Amino acid sequence: MNNVLTARRSDRRRKRAGGAALVALAMTAVAGCSGSAASGGGDDTLKVGVLVPLSGTYEAIGKDMRDGFQLYLDTHGNKLGGRKVELTQADEGDGAPTAVPAATKLIKKDDVDVIAGVGGGGSFAAVQPLVTKNKVPLLATGGRPTKTDVKWIWSTSFLSEEPGEAIAQHIKDEVDGLVYAIGPDYQGGYDEMRGFTEAFAKADGKLANPDGKTKWTPFPKTTNFTPYFNDIAKTDAKAVYCFYAGKAAIDFVKQYKQSDVADLPLYSPGFLTEGGTLPAEGEAAKDIYSVLNYAADLDNEANRQFVADWTAKHDLPPTTYAMSAYDAAAVLDKAVGDLAEDGKEITSESINEAVGDLGRIDSPRGSWEFSKTTHSPVQKWYLRQVKRDGEQLANVVVQDLATLGS
Repeated sequence: MNNVLTARRSDRRRKRAGGAALVALAMTAVAGCSGSAASGGGDDTLKVGVLVPLSGTYEAIGKDMRDGFQLYLDTHGNKLGGRKVELTQADEGDGAPTAVPAATKLIKKDDVDVIAGVGGGGSFAAVQPLVTKNKVPLLATGGRPTKTDVKWIWSTSFLSEEPGEAIAQHIKDEVDGLVYAIGPDYQGGYDEMRGFTEAFAKADGKLANPDGKTKWTPFPKTTNFTPYFNDIAKTDAKAVYCFYAGKAAIDFVKQYKQSDVADLPLYSPGFLTEGGTLPAEGEAAKDIYSVLNYAADLDNEANRQFVADWTAKHDLPPTTYAMSAYDAAAVLDKAVGDLAEDGKEITSESINEAVGDLGRIDSPRGSWEFSKTTHSPVQKWYLRQVKRDGEQLANVVVQDLATLGS
């Protein structure tokens, strides 16, 4: 089956190349008669699959990713690298059981040239072997675990361990005492929390958890966090570090404010208060500290334009999810454009190679580039605090933290 598919894809691309060559030849002949220079290339369509959670716990996150990618297309004539884009959406759902069949359809039925998206760490771990086997590049727009075989994987977001790693030293410096660690028991939670606990230990920080290990809450079924807050109150914790996103983040924050530990400073990766979660959490989120690679108030030209374009279509400010998907489109735009400029055939393989040859990416988060070893961004991280900005609460950048990636 795979051999048949590969042959079909190769045949389609040979036909594309042949068609493009005929068009180019005709254009050259016309140009020769008119005396003007002709541009090369053809009118081939680039087939892109967007695989994001459009249902389940992280539905809002997935829609931000989808809309971020679409915003780039809307503001660039629905073209990437000069090629018209045929966009196919697929629902990642809550994890591997839905993500794998969705990705399989994109590759084998929709015959996409490249995939962008994947919001969950568990989904990523399950989808990676599939895209690698079929040699279809994946531009991951959600946090992903560190992997050794990344030839066909590129992340425009971050490694899942990095948020915790970026903020660990700051928390050690600011908190006079023990910190309680709590998070959800799935792949993304394990990676996010490990990033913090390992870096915190290296900074000589100590956990308030009785066994010295992160407390895990069942995912996605935990909606009542009160028993866990009661347990934290029995420790000598001086602060809490957690990782939650989506609906779980809303439940956690609102219940935290009503608990016996409400006076303890709360730190987290920025997903706890990102996007639609913040207005849903309301005043309960005020003063929460978070670490992220993006905030809507970053003062650079690319971000000012991004925010203006986004808010013209949406009620809330853009999120890191939207930004990373927007950047995935920008990466493809630049990579495909470089191939066209060099007169090279545009295939999944050539796109993958072109992405690897890219240099600095001008982004709303600030300029960044792909690490040659991890294929994830070398980028700056920011400390944010939920504060009132006019009539609304917002994640306001407090200071720069570490630059991570190698």
